Amino acid sequence: MARRFRIPYLYVFLLPALILIALFFVLPVILTLFISFTDMDYRLRWKWVGLANYYKMLRDRWAPIILRNTFFYVFTTLACFNVGMALILSILTTHIHDKVGAAFRAAWLLPRITPSTVYIIMWNWAVAPYPYGLFNWLLRGMGINYELKKFTLEPVAPWLPLPWVWVWVILVNGFIGASFGMIIFTAAIKAIPADYINAAKVDGATTLQTIRYVILPLIRWPVLFVTAYQTLSLLTSYEQILLFTDGGPGYATEVWALYSFHKAFAEYAGAFEFAYGAALAVVLVIIGLIASITYYKVFRFRELMLEPKIEVT
Repeated sequence: MARRFRIPYLYVFLLPALILIALFFVLPVILTLFISFTDMDYRLRWKWVGLANYYKMLRDRWAPIILRNTFFYVFTTLACFNVGMALILSILTTHIHDKVGAAFRAAWLLPRITPSTVYIIMWNWAVAPYPYGLFNWLLRGMGINYELKKFTLEPVAPWLPLPWVWVWVILVNGFIGASFGMIIFTAAIKAIPADYINAAKVDGATTLQTIRYVILPLIRWPVLFVTAYQTLSLLTSYEQILLFTDGGPGYATEVWALYSFHKAFAEYAGAFEFAYGAALAVVLVIIGLIASITYYKVFRFRELMLEPKIEVT
């Protein structure tokens, strides 16, 4: 009888982590949801307004544009850098000398470990007008006509000309984002037993065939994990965009998370509309939940975790 009432020790060890999750993740979501149903402003005075903030969102002329910007930013950065470039870097650096590959990966990590303000200052210097900016100085040195404005990096009231501004926003974020996937994929590739690689070589497989039919199938789980994780990370990230363009020119590079920040904390954008900013954040949480459930179903994470398989074709 005594054993029936024994405390499950596993839950005791999990309790500190569960408390932290409740305090710093669950509670803020609940508070944000509550504030979104009020008219709270910078005075922290509020009254219950129900769905008024969500109706306001439907009438917001900028909301569809910013939502489109968000999806474009997330999927482009994810495909080109956070997964695509990360996969290329990990494959390339594991097929050269170990020390050279390690040195290259260490250099690529510099943008991630550099403080954001310093990192953005370097980019601002790089894209500044001639003779101050690095890129324009190089273009002038190569004899490229600086008056061809659509091919130059000259800021136009006050930032880079459209649509080139998105190129630089994605580059700024991509160089940081690619490092995470690069480390995960490199570790996964190095964990592949050498026997599989050697067997492919004995069968006459070329390097590209080995990558296609051996390496990629064996790192399927890390690729799916990084894709899901980085999607959610990009949906909520805005720090680099805030420092680099502040969502400009106009709302050209504004993303949903940055718009929520501006409405809640930027006086010029919304006069500290805490409630409306909270409503925008709730919508972002819903988008993240939809993406999480979609990835969980499409990628069949449960099957991968319960029955890990190695698929080699």
